[in-house]
Amino acid sequence: MPAIGERRQEDPSEKWTEVLSPKSHLFDLHLRQIWHYRDLMWLFVRRDFVAQYKQTILGPIWHLIQPIFTTIMFLLVFGKIANIPTDGIQPKMLFYMSGITVWNYFSSCLTSTSTVFLANAAIFGKVYFPRMVLPLSIILSNIIRFGIQFLLLLTLMVWFNFTGYPMSINAHWLYIPFLIILMAGIGLGTGIIISSLTTKYRDLAVLLTFVVQLAMYATPVAYPLSYLRGKPYKWLIDINPLTPVVECFRYALFGKGTFDLYSMAYAVIFMIVVVFVGIVLFNRVEKTFMDTV
Repeated sequence: MPAIGERRQEDPSEKWTEVLSPKSHLFDLHLRQIWHYRDLMWLFVRRDFVAQYKQTILGPIWHLIQPIFTTIMFLLVFGKIANIPTDGIQPKMLFYMSGITVWNYFSSCLTSTSTVFLANAAIFGKVYFPRMVLPLSIILSNIIRFGIQFLLLLTLMVWFNFTGYPMSINAHWLYIPFLIILMAGIGLGTGIIISSLTTKYRDLAVLLTFVVQLAMYATPVAYPLSYLRGKPYKWLIDINPLTPVVECFRYALFGKGTFDLYSMAYAVIFMIVVVFVGIVLFNRVEKTFMDTV
């Protein structure tokens, strides 16, 4: 046993499996470590998906019930009462459900990621792993939910195909994976920015719930972008980065709607910026958040 003050000599036969060192700069992403912990990421994905509906009667069926009832409500309020057009997309149910499917994925990514520090403080304080694993696992688990709702949308499209509303499958469907990545990036970047700020300002978590509810009406989910043509407040909808995503999603599925390359370029640039800013803030707060949470 070494005496007090004597430095322990390293045994050359010892092989370390993990070496922890402080980050040298804010842009040190540790991508290799994230890949090394990919099994843990999938465990978090499974946890998020299973735990949400554990001890419920209907389980994952809630992923179908929510968009169905929301679509019926939109159909009644915006389709029947307000009589807002749907850019020629028929039946109107498909128009509303397509927008709801996109919005549900983004809002789930945003709200879940925005509380990643607060919700997982106990785990962060007990064991080491790359902290970015948790936000990424949230994005992946929400893709499963998106897949379930997208299959519901496809099922309705097939059903209506045999009732006089033929569906069109073309090369534009290849846009859909790109749109998923775009939504995931915007949700991830915005979410980790808010998560980094809520470690000190808890009011943001409450404010976000209110803002997300309002933001849906600032996104062409229940109405087409063409309906706002000539309106003085249209610019508020145009600066929303999700506007071209929703419009392009409908254009890919139905071949109708507003598809603009400049708007899509704006959405891509917005995603890159928020992901960049989010990573910088996340890396900065990660070092000290246990002292403030």
